[in-house]
Amino acid sequence: QVQLVESGGGLVQAGGSLRLSCAASGRTFSVYTMGWFRQAPGKEREFVAAIAWIGGSTYYTDSVKGRFTISRDNAKNTVYLQMNNLKPEDTAVYYCTADGSSSRVVGGGSDYWGQGTQVTVSS
Repeated sequence: QVQLVESGGGLVQAGGSLRLSCAASGRTFSVYTMGWFRQAPGKEREFVAAIAWIGGSTYYTDSVKGRFTISRDNAKNTVYLQMNNLKPEDTAVYYCTADGSSSRVVGGGSDYWGQGTQVTVSS
């Protein structure tokens, strides 16, 4: 099993920044890709960004390109999501996810999920 613990959410004004962190523990050798999804009230969970543990290939949904940056610290088994120029429509619960397959992470079919952290952007 792999455990994922998110942190860094909060309340910020539009145009502000937040950095989310997700620390992985347990059978981390089975993880090849980690990423972030988000779910706003009344909406389906949607893919935000992902990063491959080896090589560092990154994937983003179009609405966050140029504003969000995903990165990783292999030594700490931690992935980060730097969110700049936040907009009210970024308000959601953000979930960390991990899997041995990049396609499963991007497609939302990962084996492992965190509990989520709330991000609220006020206008």
